[in-house]
Amino acid sequence: MTLDLKDYVASYPDFPEPGILFRDISPLLENGDAYRQATNEIVDYAKKLNVDMVVGPEARGFIVGCPVAYDLNIGFAPARKKGKLPGHTVKATYGLEYGESSLYLHDDAIKPGQRVLVTDDLLATGGTIAATIQLVEDLGGVVAGTAFFVELMDLKGRDKIKGYDILSLMQY
Repeated sequence: MTLDLKDYVASYPDFPEPGILFRDISPLLENGDAYRQATNEIVDYAKKLNVDMVVGPEARGFIVGCPVAYDLNIGFAPARKKGKLPGHTVKATYGLEYGESSLYLHDDAIKPGQRVLVTDDLLATGGTIAATIQLVEDLGGVVAGTAFFVELMDLKGRDKIKGYDILSLMQY
């Protein structure tokens, strides 16, 4: 039986501020069947791309990417915020509505030529994913594709990651 995954996304108007409709995947994560189906859909996509590694940005990219990597019996590399990774790292900076932020990846997490799937829970404006892609490519990796549970179409995140294969399980 195939579930309609949209039945497992809660919508919260005016959160975190007036005028924003927040799409929350917590109900999907809390339901084993829905979480398994969403993960399996991304696993099937990753198999077609013949990926060697999964990378996801902090923190929900971990929730999406780790079970995919586990199922494929490949590694997962976390893209973390400042001060969260010890050792040598590479850095990518991206713009926020008011300022900027950075993500870091261990400088040996990706091997040159390695085929990488970049995952996150949500594609919104695309800044976080574009920075994650930059980290992978700075280390010589090949971004084979990107995968998301949810895509917010009106925020045009695809524009920031043009030229990359994109799977979004649900679009709003």
